[in-house]
Amino acid sequence: MRRILLIETSPTLRHAMQKLLADQGYQIEAYSEFDAGLYYLVNQLDELDGVVIGWPDETYASTDELLSLLCEPAYGHVPLVILGHDADSSKLSWVSGRTHTAFLLWNSYEDTIQVLPKILTEQFVEPSLDFETDCQIRILLVDDSPTSRTKFTKLLEESGYHITIAANATEGMQKALKDRFDIAIIDYFLPDENGDGLCKRFRSHPHTASIIPAVLTSSYLDKVIQSSLAAGAVECMFKNESDDLFKARVAAMSRNIRITKRIEHERTYLEGILSSVGDGVYGVNKDGLITFVNPATYQILGYPIETNLIGHHPSSLFHRSESFDPNISQAELHYVEQAVNYGKELHGVETIFTRADGAQIQVELTIFPLHIEGQQEGSVVAFRNVSERKLLEDELKWQANHDPLTKLVNRKYMEEAVDQDVQRLKRSNEHSALLYLDLDRFKYINDTIGHAAGDQLLIEVGQQLKKRLRKSDLLARLGGDEFGILLRNIKQNKVFEVADEFRNILANYEFIREGRIYKVHASIGVSMIDKETKSYGEVLSNADIACHIAKGTGRNATHIYTHEQDDKMAMDIELGWSTRLHQALEEDNFQLYYQPILALADLDLDDLPSEGNLCEYLSKTQSRHCDTYEVLLRLHNNHGEAISPNAFLPTAERFNMMPDIDKWVIQAVMKRMAQLDKENQEVTFTINLSGQSLDPAMLVPLISEGIEKYKLNPSRFLFEITESCAVHDIYSACGLIDQLSRIGCRFALDDFGSGYCSFSHLKRLPVDYIKIDGMFVKDILTDPMDMAIIRSITNIAHTLGKQTVAEFVES
Repeated sequence: MRRILLIETSPTLRHAMQKLLADQGYQIEAYSEFDAGLYYLVNQLDELDGVVIGWPDETYASTDELLSLLCEPAYGHVPLVILGHDADSSKLSWVSGRTHTAFLLWNSYEDTIQVLPKILTEQFVEPSLDFETDCQIRILLVDDSPTSRTKFTKLLEESGYHITIAANATEGMQKALKDRFDIAIIDYFLPDENGDGLCKRFRSHPHTASIIPAVLTSSYLDKVIQSSLAAGAVECMFKNESDDLFKARVAAMSRNIRITKRIEHERTYLEGILSSVGDGVYGVNKDGLITFVNPATYQILGYPIETNLIGHHPSSLFHRSESFDPNISQAELHYVEQAVNYGKELHGVETIFTRADGAQIQVELTIFPLHIEGQQEGSVVAFRNVSERKLLEDELKWQANHDPLTKLVNRKYMEEAVDQDVQRLKRSNEHSALLYLDLDRFKYINDTIGHAAGDQLLIEVGQQLKKRLRKSDLLARLGGDEFGILLRNIKQNKVFEVADEFRNILANYEFIREGRIYKVHASIGVSMIDKETKSYGEVLSNADIACHIAKGTGRNATHIYTHEQDDKMAMDIELGWSTRLHQALEEDNFQLYYQPILALADLDLDDLPSEGNLCEYLSKTQSRHCDTYEVLLRLHNNHGEAISPNAFLPTAERFNMMPDIDKWVIQAVMKRMAQLDKENQEVTFTINLSGQSLDPAMLVPLISEGIEKYKLNPSRFLFEITESCAVHDIYSACGLIDQLSRIGCRFALDDFGSGYCSFSHLKRLPVDYIKIDGMFVKDILTDPMDMAIIRSITNIAHTLGKQTVAEFVES
């Protein structure tokens, strides 16, 4: 029995998959937690035949460690099936990079039983239907004449028959009872009993009743022929007729036997298939009475196998004209009767069957009219228990519309609800409003005390916001730290007051973690909905703009979008950024700045100022010691002021423009480095790469060709990848690092420490530098915890042979 490791956090999905695999004869080791599954995989690898994993909605350290482990050589041979709720590029990229791996969507999870045997390299052998080679005719020859026995044995063996001889009726009966024969050729006149008597004995005994008897005689007496045929002989053959005629008579009997055997074999084969089918199958005649059932019917309906269901009407046993669909009338429930009476073929009919113990199960029917010789003789009904599938469909439907962390409805559901309200209000004078909430300090908490704390904060924020909801309102998590509230049928002059109440709820809420209290505020943007509203997209866009404006006024504020006042500001926010970014790329309007990275050993510490801008001072006074610079991207506004990338990169990511921007930066840096080479200045540039650009197929040729074109030293390129991006798509990141490292480029892991359980990935990412996230650095002199974290990171990094760089050094 093959042993499968199953890991799925959802109890419903785990149970459905466990039952599906168990029904196919697999031994299942099921776990709801990835760390437990990881432990089993490591310790029981030799006893494991395959792994089935439900791709998690949230990323945890144990999840990443398990997926990484499955790609290592020692585990790469393990057959693996991944199931996910959607087929995004990260999942498909991961699956495509590993052999013996298949990906399925959860709504097609039943396909696992077809996919799993293939990746387990199981060989399937189709049953042989070659009767000519496996159907030799066995003949019993009974004759008291040695001469006759010799003659006819030789004739029959020449024709390929298997011959056994007997000298009298008693010996013939004994051999027929001991072995199995297809034909018995019996001499009529035997010393102990005539041939017709032996024919009767063959016919009356169960073991010999299937033998086809033929009488052999030298007499043409009518009485001999009549008594032989009456006793059950199918042929009367004469000893003095030609050998060819004798062989032709035997061949005719053999053909009939082979045809009968073929039909019987096919009947047995079909019966075996019917018995092995997991679906229940039963047949009914023209009166609707059951004529046959397969074993699965008994199993699904809970009847003992010895129960006689033949001759009963399905409605009296299990199909009692009930449905779980209230929209289906009683008249429509008599599916079998319709199929029988009108010759209908029905597929995918869902109804309820009642088991022998009275429990109701949901089933799906397929009904085929049964035609024999052109006449309809009833119907064949195939059914399967879909109760588990219905539970799974409900679970999938819930997951499609809800956020798995907070259990609130998700952005998709909220967009549909807003759209419905927009359409409803076109015929009404009422007003509704959409509130767009963005937490102001979420990143600080997430970065400071970890993603687990951030997740708990989001859950508690959702619980706090629920306190103010009316029954008609809808609360959703839109993504990240953003929430949406749809206020249906609200007076326009009350909207600001209600929205501000939600803001005050969070302003007065304290998040307590590890003995420390954190204040959480939110900026709220409000968009009104009335009969003039054009679309739900307009509502969401306006609410988003209003939220940006609220943040711009100092955060922890509420702002209602006003068309007249906010249009100009909207152009300066995201709606205008896409055009501006495209224009900047086309017209080369981006500018690069260069921030020095200095070794502590090279600094003149006595010459440092006690206050002021340290970075600016170092650039002016000690940059002569510096040969490494981080490249910073800036865009200037109409007043010539540099705009921080925080203002436009979110839009670039949303419109998938980061690959183009990264290309622009890399090409501009190469040109700059080529200029410095001409001036005999050897400088190393560190270049940030976005998560959208971690594609070896795009970057490797671009960088290789540029290095070749400008004759640059590849070791002077240090590419930075943020920890979160690297972990999110660790296989693309590792592939990119591997390929560019081969040509001499170096890599740094940026914002280290801001991700979840960073140390578990540090040894798997072949980077040269670790850039410690600035949130730990800026308070290093006053926060003992930050000091301890910095010490741990540097010790581990140095142990692994990596250098460390500190961000946010401001004093």
